[in-house]
Amino acid sequence: MTESTETKSPIVLIHGLWLTPRAWEHWIERYTRLGHQVVAPAWPGMEIEVEALRKNPEVMNGLGVTEVADFYETIIRELARPPIIVGHSFGGLITQLLLDRGLGVAGIAIHPAPIKGVLRLPLSSLRSALPALANPANRKRTVALSAKQFHYAFTNTLTAQESEVIYQRYAVPAPGRPVFQAATANLLRHAATRIDVRNDTRAPLLLIAGGADHTVPTSLVRETYGRYRKSRAVTDYQEFPRMPHFALGAPQWERVADHILHWAERHTARHIRKNSGDQR
Repeated sequence: MTESTETKSPIVLIHGLWLTPRAWEHWIERYTRLGHQVVAPAWPGMEIEVEALRKNPEVMNGLGVTEVADFYETIIRELARPPIIVGHSFGGLITQLLLDRGLGVAGIAIHPAPIKGVLRLPLSSLRSALPALANPANRKRTVALSAKQFHYAFTNTLTAQESEVIYQRYAVPAPGRPVFQAATANLLRHAATRIDVRNDTRAPLLLIAGGADHTVPTSLVRETYGRYRKSRAVTDYQEFPRMPHFALGAPQWERVADHILHWAERHTARHIRKNSGDQR
């Protein structure tokens, strides 16, 4: 380990539905080059390559939000130092759950799936989730997006040809259960997506929205931001105009990645000083 990686916070990257850690490949290279230890584990059962997951999607059947959060908690607690946690889409929801559990020194949720308490349901979000929600049996199965569905939900600012390249490189079937858990959260007392939004001791949280996102429009992220208004912990909101849901490879991705790191570095030291003890 270099001197740099010994003094800088490690970074844990959490992917969302219909993607794998491969979607972070450019981010991993960028953050590693800047001297950070970067950890980007796949969700449980998804450790195989994209092409293999397309052939054997049943390894993800029934995988839910709590199981994924527990999996990442175990990984984070095994790190030598508490990390900066960065999640995209459902990974952004997982990031918030992990911060609520007292983990990490900073958390960034990029276009996060809604937590319990967010009531807004934009039509574009419903259309993006419909491939999973259309059939109740999908709660226990995996669901694949067609290239056309992926273009609408993830890469709508790109041409169909540009989207096809991304689709072939990154897209995989996804477990349907997390989509149902998010959709029904407000009907359940102990929903898997429930977070203590009044938690004053959690690490700083940055919520990022994309102005062109069909899957998680800015209105959803702003409402999530508003849910934290009674917490004394740092909560910030940043919007990037014209950015689609696939922020990890959109034309602005370098700007987003650098903004996240600068924000985290500003808030990490302050949080560590404020909260002594063993944090992961």
